[in-house]
Amino acid sequence: MRIVLEGGQLSAAGLGLGAKRTFVMKCGGSTLEELPDSFYKDLAELQENGTQPVIVHGGGPAISDNLSKLGIDTHFVNGLRYTSEEVLDVVEMVLAGSINKKIVRRIGQSAGKAVGLSGVDGGLIQAKPVINSAEVGLVGEVTGVNAALIEGVVKLGFMPVIAPVGIDADGQRYNINADTAAGAVASVLGVQQMIVVTDVPGILKTVNGEKRVLQTVTVQEIEDMIQTGEIYGGMIPKVRAAIACISGKVNEVVIVDGSEPGVLRKVLAGETIGTKIVRM
Repeated sequence: MRIVLEGGQLSAAGLGLGAKRTFVMKCGGSTLEELPDSFYKDLAELQENGTQPVIVHGGGPAISDNLSKLGIDTHFVNGLRYTSEEVLDVVEMVLAGSINKKIVRRIGQSAGKAVGLSGVDGGLIQAKPVINSAEVGLVGEVTGVNAALIEGVVKLGFMPVIAPVGIDADGQRYNINADTAAGAVASVLGVQQMIVVTDVPGILKTVNGEKRVLQTVTVQEIEDMIQTGEIYGGMIPKVRAAIACISGKVNEVVIVDGSEPGVLRKVLAGETIGTKIVRM
């Protein structure tokens, strides 16, 4: 079954995955490099015990490093990397190649079972150019997700590890923001919860001159904090993706620090950790 955008939202009717036992996890490439072995062992144990992780990952710093080594110019426009065909070749090489396979290897070393996928594989992530494509090049927004492919991988007993490169009907590839891709996958699968694993403890707010982690925050409060500048930089696409995926059956998104021991188990058990983003 191929899931497409309907009226601005992703539809997941008829999907065979058990929503209560499935969660989508998004992790940045640089964060993944720093995660301890115990994190991957936790993933493997969750899988073994019947909880199904679906992973969407990024890889910005590694892409920048490789572009630099190859002497290819790169720059950012409002947080999005300008993507030419030449840059896109490197994006795909790094995301769908080295980073994706490293994650799969580390899960395997921890006795888990994983399969690496690109959004190009089987039309997994369908995309079209973003509105400001004249400024940012081949950057895409998600128009659909081939949920049947994810469901098939899960039924075979493997954990999907997805690199966010999209494709359209004409075979054109697109660089997709990993947060945006994860939000789309979470919406399509209709999971109850999406976990964003970062290198920060959550969304911070200054209270009485001191930075504190917000335990729970609403969509409106996020918008207010973006306006005041308290949420800025790389955290903006994370919270924007969270807002986008809180629709349908997705009730909450939790932003957590991946170095926290047992973090995934704690989130799934409902413990207070990180920042929980909710509808209201």
